[in-house]
This record gives sequence, C-alpha cells and structure tokens, in this order.
Amino acid sequence: MLASTIKGTPGKNAMQKLVVMQSLWAMERRQPDGLERSLEMNLEMIVEARYGGVSTDWRNRETSRRIAAFLKPHGLVVEGQCFPKTVDDLKSVLEIGTETGLHHLDIQPDVRPRTLKECMPLIEGWTRLAEEVDFPVYIETHRDRMTTDLFFVLDLLDAFPNLKLLGDLSHFLVGREFATPVDETNHGYIHRVLDNCWALHGRVASREQVQVEVSFPHHKMWFDLFLGWWEYGIRSWRKRAGANDSLSFVCELGPQPYAIAGPDGADLSDRWSDALIIREAVEKLWARIAAEG
Repeated sequence: MLASTIKGTPGKNAMQKLVVMQSLWAMERRQPDGLERSLEMNLEMIVEARYGGVSTDWRNRETSRRIAAFLKPHGLVVEGQCFPKTVDDLKSVLEIGTETGLHHLDIQPDVRPRTLKECMPLIEGWTRLAEEVDFPVYIETHRDRMTTDLFFVLDLLDAFPNLKLLGDLSHFLVGREFATPVDETNHGYIHRVLDNCWALHGRVASREQVQVEVSFPHHKMWFDLFLGWWEYGIRSWRKRAGANDSLSFVCELGPQPYAIAGPDGADLSDRWSDALIIREAVEKLWARIAAEG
C-alpha cells in the first residue's frame, strides 16, 4: 500500500469526504501548573468538539484498545502512528491496527539514511507488510527521520513514484528556510510532494519556527501560505482518490517545545482554539473545492 497504484479520478456521484482529526499529543498541556487531563477527558473534549477522529501513537496494545473502545460508540476513526527502525518493527503495530481498526497508519521512519540505497530495503519491506492489512499505510514527512530533507524526499519519489506519503509540510519550510515570498521553484517542490500525499498534518510554520500561532495577526502570511499548499493537496488528492474515500487532516499543534512559551513558561496562545481555527479554515476550503464539482 505504500507504493501501490494510484486510483482513477472520481465520477459524478463521488462522495469523497474530509475527516478532520485532533492529535492526542497536541492535547498535552505541559503548562507551569503541571496539571494534565486524563486520556478519557481529552477524548471527551475531542468528541464534544465534533472532530472526526484522533491521531495518536498506536504501538501500545492496551492503550490502543482503550482508545478504540472509547471512540467506537461515537463513530470516530483513528490515525495510528508508529516509529519503526526496521522492517520487523512494523509487524506488531499492524497487528494492533488489525485488531482495533484504523483509518490509516502513519509511519515516521526512525532512521537517518544518507543514501537512497539504504532506504530501499526498508520501504520495500514495509510495503510488503502493508499489503497484508486492510487499512492504508503512509510514510510521513518529518524532521529527524528518513524524510527529513525535502530534496532527499524528491529523490525517494523518483525511485518510488507511487510512494504514499503523509504530508507535514511545516518541517520542509523550516528545514529549507525558504525565502519569502516563496518562489515558483520551491512551490513546485512542495506540489511534487503533495501529489503523493494521501493524508495531511495541520501545523503552520514560518521560515524560522516549526509552529507559529495562527491566531496572531502577524502570522497571517504563513497561515495563507499553508492554506494555499493544503488547497493544492486537497485538489490533487480528489483527482487520485476513489469516489468514496476520505481525506484525513490532523490538527497537530504540539505542546512545548513546539509551542512557544512566554517568560512565565506558559504557551503564548491557546492551542486548542488555534486548532479550531485551522479546522474551520480547512473545512471551508474543502467545501469551496467540493462545490466546484
């Protein structure tokens, strides 16, 4: 499934859907008062806010079963995450995903190869394993992983043209520190990646920070940049996906040190509210694109 043949364009009666999820990692407070909500409290907040699902680490069988049991009556789905270093590392996560059910599995490949040759046995092995399960498996673009560098990922796509990615574009903007305004060459590189993305993670970065506060007016230029990229990604996905497929978009505004803190040690903005701002903007974007037919 990582490198499977892409599907054709949907027909007139396509019922493609957008599923906006919330990251459980992003629900961690990490504030000076030291208070943290329980897992169930966080899940209840996500349910009450009418998210379509959650994104979380899916390597622990007991915790995964607990989350799945909580969400199932509410009809929410899960993006499972894992961080394999070897081909075999993926096996247990696929077993848990098969037991509990997943919308898809997100691989952050926890390796740092310097050559494409080193990547090939890993991608080929993960692809073989992914073909044995009934949910999609994607590879995430992320710093300090196999996919840390934009140019290396472009080379990966040349070697594996059908490689299915999960796009977190914030890491590329910071990693390459694109000059602004972003030129057509760099837009083209991002578009090339998006043409292989089957799910998206929603975080807004600047050239210098991996996560900026979307509620701050002076960050509007960065929010607009990412909305433009996400629009391209949505349009590209709708052309490739099946008529009844669903696109996952995860609001993933991480806790400190992703979140920037003030001198009191507290976040500079309310990440929960910022995530809702991102969700609303993406839902409006999807609705506008869908209305075009």
